[in-house]
Amino acid sequence: MPIKYLSREELDDVKYNNCIAESTQSNVYAFSWYLDIVSDQWSALILNDYEVVMPLTWNSKFKFLNYAIQPFFCQQLGLYSDKSLSKETITQFLNKIPLHFLWVDLDLNFQLDKGNFTTRKNYVLDLNKDYSLLYKGYRKDRRKSLRKAEEANIEYKDFNNKKVLIKLYKQEFSHLNISEKYFQVVDKIIDYALENKIGFVRNIFYSEDLICSGFFLSYNKKIYYFFGASNKKGKQLGATTFLIDSVIKEFSDTITTFDFEGSSVSNVASFYKSFGSSQIDYYRFSANAIKRAFF
Repeated sequence: MPIKYLSREELDDVKYNNCIAESTQSNVYAFSWYLDIVSDQWSALILNDYEVVMPLTWNSKFKFLNYAIQPFFCQQLGLYSDKSLSKETITQFLNKIPLHFLWVDLDLNFQLDKGNFTTRKNYVLDLNKDYSLLYKGYRKDRRKSLRKAEEANIEYKDFNNKKVLIKLYKQEFSHLNISEKYFQVVDKIIDYALENKIGFVRNIFYSEDLICSGFFLSYNKKIYYFFGASNKKGKQLGATTFLIDSVIKEFSDTITTFDFEGSSVSNVASFYKSFGSSQIDYYRFSANAIKRAFF
């Protein structure tokens, strides 16, 4: 099976992106424009004439210590193909990850019975039904929170001012000591999305005061709840519930999937599930070069 390892410069962007777009595993994280933004360096394993592709995001220390690692805002990667993949094919791709990557720590859309895989959770909601049916799928506490928001007469406005969103996020999560690189990546993704009309910033107001804001990426029949924040008043009034519900309502009855992007934090995961979403697992693969050599 001729699997080739190609550097970023060697890739045919058109063939590569067509494979991602047409694959059954398609997601925004694997497209070349997205990886160019979020990853310091990346390359790919390619089967034949781009029949199956596996992007590899990586970094290096001291110019010779290379390691494959999941970058910010890239929930999962893995194998992409419009055909079902056998365990044999998956194993062969893993074996083709170059051993000059001394360590691999990637979130993938597959797992094997052997190897060091741990399960991670994502939540998605199919919007291909009337809003009234989607609303019926909300958990009781989510409906209550939405009624609270509506009774407070909060409203949303779409204006693509990323500075307002990022400022609110920094204020509300200042205790996390988030690196500046994190926000630089956010900045670039939002810029690209707004310029190419594949995303929007939605802001929630109460009596003219901004209480919540979120950025949604809309690409290839999926809407990703990408980045959001709510202040104390917003939390009291159920602003985040109102924010997400407004997008679900707008895109209801369309061939679209709403992707909450999952969370390992239990209360955040519970919040995402409360919209009637389904859990879809993905997998963290971790192994050093020695273990991979005998995989």
